[in-house]
Amino acid sequence: MLSEERFSRIAAFVNAKRSVTVTELVEKLKVSESTIRRDLIAMDEKGLLVKVHGGAIALDFDTSTKDEDVLSRQSMNTEAKRKIARYAASLIRPGDFVYLDAGTTTELMIDYIEAKTAVFVTDAVTHAGKLAAMGIRVHILGGELKSITEAVVGEEAIASLQKYNFTRGFWGVNAISTGAGLTTPDLQEAMVKTHSMLRCREKYVLADVSKFQKISNVTFAALDDALILTDKTPPAEYARLENVVVV
Repeated sequence: MLSEERFSRIAAFVNAKRSVTVTELVEKLKVSESTIRRDLIAMDEKGLLVKVHGGAIALDFDTSTKDEDVLSRQSMNTEAKRKIARYAASLIRPGDFVYLDAGTTTELMIDYIEAKTAVFVTDAVTHAGKLAAMGIRVHILGGELKSITEAVVGEEAIASLQKYNFTRGFWGVNAISTGAGLTTPDLQEAMVKTHSMLRCREKYVLADVSKFQKISNVTFAALDDALILTDKTPPAEYARLENVVVV
């Protein structure tokens, strides 16, 4: 198959699905992974699509390139977030050692926690204060405070994670796509998410349905690295995934 024909077929597939993985393109075109990766680089340079880690997205794919401040995000999709948060909190068992990521949905979880003997570690100053006020034992990561999301980031935060082994963890996410996986705008915050996930046995990502079919700057985990808890049935390519749970 000539490269021009592959480009045409790849472009049609990407535009139809909005985001695709390298694996999907290999299966679709019956060519090698290295050929697909070279094609995606060439097509990105020609402005035919946007190459992302592990795949490609359509040029007009919805993107999320910056963090909103906490107050702004607290007013977005509140009922959906509460629904997800209530279910997520019900998964915590007495004696669990829990990682709780910064974020407005993870913060709402605190209102519904019944397992008061669970111990928490968090990178969010606000979360730590609320948990402590409830009489729940909580540790906060050390490091630099990122004011817009109220999250602790940096090398010190990552280093402090290395001594922990969590039974459960709950994370927020800015965007979810089949091509790029779980993404967030800030590299430092993404690194904390990645390293905390590596220290956790059972992983849950909290995402209202508006987060699907979007992409942000930095991938912190693959699409299948955690159970994704959402409030409504997501688009078809996500609804078929075994790790997406509609609560």
